[in-house]
Amino acid sequence: MATIQKHGNGYKIVVSCGYDMYGKQIRRSMTWTPRPGMTARQIDKELERQKVLFEEKCHTGQVLEGNIKFADFAEKWFKEYAEKQLRPTTVAGYRRLMKRILPAIGHIRLDRLRPNHLMAFYGNLSEDGMRENCIYKFRDDWKTIIRQKGFTQSQLADVSGVDASKISRAAHGAGLHAANAERIADALGCGIDDIFVRESGKLSGNSVQHYHRLISSILSTAVKWQVIFSNPCERVEPPKIERREAKYLDEEQAIKLLDALDDAPEQYRAMVIILLLTGLRRGELCGLEWKDVDFDTGLLSVRRSSLYVPGTGVFTDDTKTMSSRRVIKLTDDAIEILKTRKRRQAMQRLQLGDRWHDHDRLFTSWDGSPIHPDVFSKWFSSFIKRAGLPDITAHSLRHTNATLLIAAGVNVKTVSAHLGHATIATTGNIYAHAIKSAEAAAAEALQGVLSRPRKKA
Repeated sequence: MATIQKHGNGYKIVVSCGYDMYGKQIRRSMTWTPRPGMTARQIDKELERQKVLFEEKCHTGQVLEGNIKFADFAEKWFKEYAEKQLRPTTVAGYRRLMKRILPAIGHIRLDRLRPNHLMAFYGNLSEDGMRENCIYKFRDDWKTIIRQKGFTQSQLADVSGVDASKISRAAHGAGLHAANAERIADALGCGIDDIFVRESGKLSGNSVQHYHRLISSILSTAVKWQVIFSNPCERVEPPKIERREAKYLDEEQAIKLLDALDDAPEQYRAMVIILLLTGLRRGELCGLEWKDVDFDTGLLSVRRSSLYVPGTGVFTDDTKTMSSRRVIKLTDDAIEILKTRKRRQAMQRLQLGDRWHDHDRLFTSWDGSPIHPDVFSKWFSSFIKRAGLPDITAHSLRHTNATLLIAAGVNVKTVSAHLGHATIATTGNIYAHAIKSAEAAAAEALQGVLSRPRKKA
């Protein structure tokens, strides 16, 4: 309900817009000043019209002021921008980040949000203990402790209930989550600090950058919507991004991977080989349909992604970017793998009859419905451990594909288009090490071709 108060030569119209997250009433106001010469009757009529119009704008969200709390504006940003313009997986990731952002700055008015508030928040994120999952690593003398307790690694796995592959990886420097570290310590009859060192629980500079980008995006929108005049994030220097080299397999490890696939289930075997040969993203692989495969020309069209978001489930979405929509030339091995997959799927369809759900997908659940991307990732993680290969993820096969192409002399522009990167700069940043190695090899080759015998003095 709107109220009107005389305010100097004009009138102040105030509208109540409910309550904020702290139970405080939200009010919006405007001042209207009559034109000179207006009669009392005209003023009353126009004032009533202005009141109705302003009240309607307030209730439809067309009126915002800088005194709106960050939390309230952020929710409006999610509903009116993010959920309409961004991918569901991106929105879900942003929602997770808000769980830390809101307690820190959610209560601050947009027009009172200053760089020092953001700097304090980023500093807090960089403190020890902010990472949700603490990692524990064996102390330098762990082998001595285990021997003194009368255990071998295999026996320790049996007694503690921790997978032997996890203990083996930890023995080579990998970390363990708290639950597994506690089980091992209990099995040895010692305290967790007696055999493990707790790795720093600080968030990396990369993680803090994610928070900074989200806050900056929200505040940039506030500037565009003329709620505030400037974005305080532009006056803050967040922690620098720590460049990490992408994990991938070298040529020998890739061959070992292919050999280990001989005993793998047919569908998973096909998925791994296609990822390795095409460099597809996991979502792109799971979203492939048979109409995307042209067996005559050997071309594969990448047109969609199959993704998963908690609360939504498995769903089909567009590719990550427009450049991700691409056509890939398949190798002869890839074509044969897909032909086998098609025959095997036809047999499954006949066996299940009416229970089969035909989605035309290449890779499916047992009943033909789209496969859950995480199901494949979990299988791959276990498979890698059994095969004794480096600790990589399914996405690492995309990196492997790219690095092998670069090592083979394929130019970066072609690799970028093959991977569906938005720009060639993205490819250069991710695979800088592989590119430098290829350039060094090329320089050595050129030196060998052009080198001449030195003249005797």
